[in-house]
Amino acid sequence: MTPNSPKDASKLEATIEKWTVPLGNLFVSLFHRIALFGIGAATVWSAAVAFMGMMSKGSASIEDLLLLFIYLEIGAMVGIYFKTNHMPVRFLIYVAITAVTRLIIDLVNTKHEADLPILYMGITILVLALANAVVRYASFKYPSKSGENE
Repeated sequence: MTPNSPKDASKLEATIEKWTVPLGNLFVSLFHRIALFGIGAATVWSAAVAFMGMMSKGSASIEDLLLLFIYLEIGAMVGIYFKTNHMPVRFLIYVAITAVTRLIIDLVNTKHEADLPILYMGITILVLALANAVVRYASFKYPSKSGENE
């Protein structure tokens, strides 16, 4: 069917769009679900491997515990995204703060001295905490259309 006029072309475009938009939305939704299950499974697997490593060495350092907290936050983030289809940005900030804290502890344990990189990392944590406060204030002051605070 070759369109003979602009009106026929518009009808053809509308028909194609009527079928392709829902199909595209379905594929995007399926990809999100499959990716979320993959990320969730990888998080559980990584946390289990880290936990088994702690068990095999017979103790857990503060870095190990902070790593488990990072896995917990990532798991919570996946769960929230799975339920609400909203990315909880604050959880990403929490993960970043925890990761920088792990770096500080690692530096202090290896160098045994306080120097400029540790100060920079402390400032990084302060900036991330301020960013978290801004995100919390913005989500409270200007909630999303669905009424979520994330």
